[in-house]
Amino acid sequence: MESKQWYMEYKIHKNRPGLLGDIASMLGMLEVNILTINGVEGKTRGMLLESDDDEKIRLLGEMLGKVNSITVSALRQPKLVDILAVRHGRYIDRDSDDRKTFRFTRDELGLLVDFLGEVFKREGNQVIGLRGMPRVGKTESIIAGSVCAMKRWTFVSSTLLRQTIRSQMSEDELNPNNVFIIDGIVSTIRSSERHYNLLQDIMTMPSTKVIEHPDIFVQESEYDFNDFDIIIELRNNPNEEIIYDTFTASYTDEL
Repeated sequence: MESKQWYMEYKIHKNRPGLLGDIASMLGMLEVNILTINGVEGKTRGMLLESDDDEKIRLLGEMLGKVNSITVSALRQPKLVDILAVRHGRYIDRDSDDRKTFRFTRDELGLLVDFLGEVFKREGNQVIGLRGMPRVGKTESIIAGSVCAMKRWTFVSSTLLRQTIRSQMSEDELNPNNVFIIDGIVSTIRSSERHYNLLQDIMTMPSTKVIEHPDIFVQESEYDFNDFDIIIELRNNPNEEIIYDTFTASYTDEL
């Protein structure tokens, strides 16, 4: 059987000396490899495991269920959030009602860039929305994530380089392997017909599109939130409100 990766997470009730060693020994006897291990948010530990036998993983869960010092809270094939939790020692904040919405603060830019890098590695069509107030690090994070994914980024519209509004692109720029960066306010409030036609063509491409200010983009275009695969919110602090009225006017004034 082909080797698979598994994510195991357990909560520690009594962190006695030798606990990790006992668990590692159990894994060793079952010939289950530990790929990565890290503490995840307090008294929780996460492990990325590898095994070529699903039955051994089932038995592992049953045996650890008899250990009073811990409670296994997850034993599954790893999701992206699991992999990042083990890498960074913390879980990404996720909306409990809308599971495709992920929240970050500015002091978590490293985690955000790693998250974007992994998402950008995926092939095919995906649309990502990125909410946030001005100068919080949205565009910089997208560029850094593209670098992590070893992909070229292409600005369709942006305020990072003054006012970037593209109406045509070269064949090289239209490579589906690129990450296309779109400012949802610029592309709708100042959208010319040629620019909007280009935007429509890019939206149908089997590629990754990242749209800053997705709420305005949906409000002012034919697209809706069903077109988005992931929504990311980036704040200066957890309590910051993302209020578009405070800066959409400045876009119009500058234009």
